[in-house]
Amino acid sequence: MRAVIQAVSSAGVRVNGGEPRTIGPGLVILLGVKDTDTLDIVPRLAEKCAGLRIFPDEEGKLNRSARDLGYSALVVSQFTLYGDTKKGMRPSFIRAAKPPLSVDAYELFLAEMGKQGLKEIQHGEFGADMQVSLVNEGPCTIIMDTDEWQNHRSAACGG
Repeated sequence: MRAVIQAVSSAGVRVNGGEPRTIGPGLVILLGVKDTDTLDIVPRLAEKCAGLRIFPDEEGKLNRSARDLGYSALVVSQFTLYGDTKKGMRPSFIRAAKPPLSVDAYELFLAEMGKQGLKEIQHGEFGADMQVSLVNEGPCTIIMDTDEWQNHRSAACGG
C-alpha cells in the first residue's frame, strides 16, 4: 500500500458534487492499494499514519503526531498512486488493486484509523468523483510504501 500523508491546517473533500466533508488541523491521507497487497498490513499502516510525528512542538521541531494533538484525518482512496510511468506518456494502472481487495483495504483502513484516538475521520468514497482541497502546513508531505517495510524486514532478517 502507498499513503501520501500531508500535515494540514484544514482540508475537505467533495464527493460527486455534494457537501464538503471537512476537517480542521490534521492529516490528509491519499491511500493507494496494490494488486499484491494483503489486509494484514492495514492496522500497522493506520497506526503509523496517526502516530507520524510531523507537527511542530513548542520548540518548532517536528515531534508531535496528529494523535498527540487530538487532530483529525481526511482519507481519500487514490488508485493513481500506483501509476507506472516507465513507458510512454500515459500512466499504466495495472498494478493498482481492483475490487474487492481495493475496497476491502480502504474500508479496513478507515476502520483502523477510527481506532487511533484522532478527533474525527472524514473520508471520500471509493471510486467516486472527488474534489480535494487542503492547506498544507510546513509544507510537510510524507510518502509511506508498505513494500519498503517488507524489503527492510527481509534485509534485516538476512533474506
